[in-house]
Amino acid sequence: MAAAAALWLALAIDRWLGEPAARWHPVVWMGHYLGWFGTRIAPQAVDAKPRDLPLFLKGALAWCVGAVLAGTVALAVQAIAVRWLPGWATALVLALALKPLFAWRMLRGEVLAVEAALAVSLEAGRAQLARLVSRDVSTLSEREVRESAIESLAENLNDSLVAPVFWFVLLGLPGAAVYRFANTADAMWGYRGERNGRDWTWFGKWAARADDVLSWLPARLTVLLLALAAWQWPRGLALEARRTPSPNSGWPMAAMALLLGVRLAKPGVYALNAEGRRAEAADTLRSALWGGRAMLALAVCASLVIVAVAR
Repeated sequence: MAAAAALWLALAIDRWLGEPAARWHPVVWMGHYLGWFGTRIAPQAVDAKPRDLPLFLKGALAWCVGAVLAGTVALAVQAIAVRWLPGWATALVLALALKPLFAWRMLRGEVLAVEAALAVSLEAGRAQLARLVSRDVSTLSEREVRESAIESLAENLNDSLVAPVFWFVLLGLPGAAVYRFANTADAMWGYRGERNGRDWTWFGKWAARADDVLSWLPARLTVLLLALAAWQWPRGLALEARRTPSPNSGWPMAAMALLLGVRLAKPGVYALNAEGRRAEAADTLRSALWGGRAMLALAVCASLVIVAVAR
């Protein structure tokens, strides 16, 4: 019961307070760890080898050490709260520890800010989108900026909300912490080829594959939640989802494209629901609305599972 209460408290904290300050944010700490190791081990692009097993093992070891640290700290917080505190205090401590491991309010706000910026100018929209995505936004049209924002909401609905809550339900606070570390590692290390002067292909391969494994089921659960939010099933989902290079991100993005009836594409990489209509400002608002409904459905389902298992 404390875990179920902690989940709802964490969602309330996210809704009313948002993200903690950077100096107290565990994901920021994870980023510092990953950045420190990455810049010291990943080779300069000019020194990269086509096949580098020792570098792969170094990346895997650095990932495992970081995951163990994140999981151990989370386990210690959970154990202390459960063992030494009354139920209400346990729920509060778990909620405060869980909240930084997911981020729905920030995601929703950033996506809607892109739409608001587009209403000012294309350049403002591009600048706002650059806060959300790692791709080059300098040549994107208004349609492509909007598509990218909607894609980001759909993809990160899984990465930033559904998957952390899924692993919290399954393995408690340590599960959510390790997943968040894995997802952050993928975002910082999981690149093929050069980025910021370094080649991440072999050093980040373990991080990319680990995130694929941990996100596989949550990504598909995200589709179900979006279908519930829109109260319809996205027909042709499997075919569209496989058009993306990622084994996971294509599922929520394709679901969103089909449910909205719009085309979502990354130039030169993929096009989802290619015959769909052009995305409009109302589609961005609708995607955010459905994301909010999916969040509520997730909380209800997660609570039911927690209580059922406890009994």
